[in-house]
Amino acid sequence: MESRSATRVVAPRTSEGFEYAFPAIRGIQAGREFYVSMCPMRLIPKIFIFDEDELTPELRAQRVLNKGRLPALAKYILDNPDDYVFSALTASVDGDMNFESVAADGPGMRTGQLRIPMDARFLINDGQHRRAAIEQALKENPDLGDETIAVVFFHDAGLARSQQMFADLNRHAVRPARSIGVLYDHRDEEAKIARLLSSHCSVFKGYVEMEKSNLSARSAKMFTLSALYYGTQALLQGMDLKPGAGAELAQSFWETIDKALPEWSLVRNRKLPAQEMRRDYIHSHGIALHSLGRIGNSLFRESIAPAKWKKQLTPLKDVDWTRSNTDWEGRAIVGGRVSKSHQNVTLTVNYLRAHLALPLSPEEQRVEDAYLRGDA
Repeated sequence: MESRSATRVVAPRTSEGFEYAFPAIRGIQAGREFYVSMCPMRLIPKIFIFDEDELTPELRAQRVLNKGRLPALAKYILDNPDDYVFSALTASVDGDMNFESVAADGPGMRTGQLRIPMDARFLINDGQHRRAAIEQALKENPDLGDETIAVVFFHDAGLARSQQMFADLNRHAVRPARSIGVLYDHRDEEAKIARLLSSHCSVFKGYVEMEKSNLSARSAKMFTLSALYYGTQALLQGMDLKPGAGAELAQSFWETIDKALPEWSLVRNRKLPAQEMRRDYIHSHGIALHSLGRIGNSLFRESIAPAKWKKQLTPLKDVDWTRSNTDWEGRAIVGGRVSKSHQNVTLTVNYLRAHLALPLSPEEQRVEDAYLRGDA
């Protein structure tokens, strides 16, 4: 048998003759049998035990476990015990798999029991982080052990086949656009606020792209939902507000910004095409909304009194937001394209702070110094 990897999982060794019995459904893909079973969560860490051998990528059939992802995955389960969703694990079995159907023909041929020797070896082709997160969550909430997760079992046909399975399982996996993720996320409070703003705030109503995270050249929209989300998230970050107050404060802030950016109202009044506004100005791009949100957040922390922070934002009307303004090069624009990197957001924030006579934070000053030295 060929070498396996750090993501190889090994069933606990035991005496010959002992076996696992899984209730399962039999299916066929590409002429090969496979089986789907429901496994109690408590068995997942016991059956799928990682082999810690360090092998080079070409001898592995999975990516190396990214332990940094585990706390968020485990927290997702623990924080949503009545409303979490985990997709199936996919595993290859290096050992005998005997399927005993409940009937000799008809639909009963597809259901039955899958018997696998306890000394068989398992390889997770897809779901290693889910498996590790389950183990971590069970330590904090053992009651989750009685819940189940689907496991898809394939015959192990060697390292090359397992590597190909990993490649095939991930080949067509496309992360959904962030905008539609915000649209469908009912747990995230900032996502709720962004949706509310897009449908009720006069600044944004009718001008937010709800599904895509990039606007086409011909789009009549001014903003993407993801850009509005990140801008509002930055605006309200760390704010301890009463329920409903976040949406009210955000709407007041963006309405104040709107008064300082006349092109936005020109588009809404059909005096300026949205396409031309986006082409010639950067203030509807994600980097601008994010930067303005950060500015607003610092003003809120100094004073929640609307009269004060609204007055401090007044000089924004004097900012030259046109792409032809060479001040944006290296800050918001890199190589002729608007950049949304963390560093460029900070440099844009710094530029706006200068116009508003606001001090820089130590981190913002560090980024600014590097930019002025030509290190950025």
